[in-house]
Amino acid sequence: MSHPLVSAVRVGLADLADPARAEDMRRYMKSELPFRGVPKPPRARLARALFREFPLSDVEEWEDVVRQLWYGASYREERYLALDLTGHRAYLPWQTARRVPLYEELIRTGAWWDYVDDVAVHRIGPIHRAEPSVLEPVLRTWATDGDRWIRRTSVLCQVGAKERTDTGLLTHCVEANVADGDFFLRKAIGWALRDFARTDPGWVRRFTDDHPGLSPLSRREALRHLGAPTAPTAPGGPDERSARP
Repeated sequence: MSHPLVSAVRVGLADLADPARAEDMRRYMKSELPFRGVPKPPRARLARALFREFPLSDVEEWEDVVRQLWYGASYREERYLALDLTGHRAYLPWQTARRVPLYEELIRTGAWWDYVDDVAVHRIGPIHRAEPSVLEPVLRTWATDGDRWIRRTSVLCQVGAKERTDTGLLTHCVEANVADGDFFLRKAIGWALRDFARTDPGWVRRFTDDHPGLSPLSRREALRHLGAPTAPTAPGGPDERSARP
């Protein structure tokens, strides 16, 4: 039987459903899973209300509800609520390296940027900053994993870390993927470097100068706010609207 919180999420999303939006949202996200058509603001309000109404008593119950929402989803928004639950402030004490297997599971089974980037930046990143000695070897291994979304996570997990960025780890994860032609990896490299450029623009300039093998897309994204000339995107490349900025 479904947990009461899972049932409440499904009822709440059904009440907020907007069929006129749903197909456009599915088309934009290129999703096989349909949408209810619920935009982020009302979805966030629903999450806050339901998570307050249905508190979870322990980490085992919390993980079970996350998986029920994730694997039992009939609509993409149910998975978004699962991700919201993983980051709810009431459960922050459970955000330790012991949760990494759960997040790896969500990355591998989600396998698309809207899920993966949230986990990479807002779940794996904070755990890495809290427990760097535990997470660094994991992320170095992820940088060469056969799954492109695991590799994207290794590249993106330090977005927002600012002066706490481990540049050795960032270098390793970028260099491990710099020759890969995958659009989502190239975009991730550019995004990660561009984000760190806000903290240390000199480091990013030197890095791009020292890595002539960076794709034009990665280089352009990395230097976007540094006033440097960038190479044009090759014609016929993937549509950049398909990925995060």
